Amino acid sequence: MRVPAFIACAVLGSALFLPPQAQAHHSNSAFYVTKVITIKGVVKEFKWSNPHVWVILTVDDGKGNKVDWKAEGRPPGILARAGWTPKSLQPGETITIDLSPAKDDSASGLIARVTKEDGAILANAPPPTE
Repeated sequence: MRVPAFIACAVLGSALFLPPQAQAHHSNSAFYVTKVITIKGVVKEFKWSNPHVWVILTVDDGKGNKVDWKAEGRPPGILARAGWTPKSLQPGETITIDLSPAKDDSASGLIARVTKEDGAILANAPPPTE
């Protein structure tokens, strides 16, 4: 009976020395990152949440219809260092978003920058440091 207990302790003990599992994260492969388009509309919702900030924007499609675009931003920690806050965008506010569109042709994209109606720019990253 001592051998199985010894083996069990050895196996469990060795698990302490294994590297922790890395957190999975998706890539930007769902977007045309070499292409940037510009959309203008009214903020429907601004979600300040991990792992990514989201802006839901109601946009006129040019045919008299309204389309909700889902724009994915960077994590709140990075955007906070770029000057964003949870109150940076408010529902009802008109904004312009430069984004990389989704490859699946859905009304979604990856935010490059946001320009508010007063001309203020919300960048997608803090300025580089030397």
